[in-house]
Amino acid sequence: EIEIGVVAPTGFFDPLGLSTNIDAETFEAYRASELKHGRVCMLAVIGYIVPEVFRFPGEIAPGVAFADIPNGVAAIEAVPSLGWLQMFFLIGATD
Repeated sequence: EIEIGVVAPTGFFDPLGLSTNIDAETFEAYRASELKHGRVCMLAVIGYIVPEVFRFPGEIAPGVAFADIPNGVAAIEAVPSLGWLQMFFLIGATD
């Protein structure tokens, strides 16, 4: 009960039993993955909220201004293919 993440009233919280029958190394890998995915989700939420308030000046592609790209899921079809390719490689290089 002295493990990091153990909280007083609940103790070790694993309702689905994902940490049973695994070794300490796998547990640490799961914990690192959980932190990484949580951080990615936080960035995704920020990326969804910020375009409602701020738009970059200029063009995302020749003839397509940032202001012309709609918010949310509608942006998927509005961004040119080369733009998606650039984002894919940027995320891959960062990861």
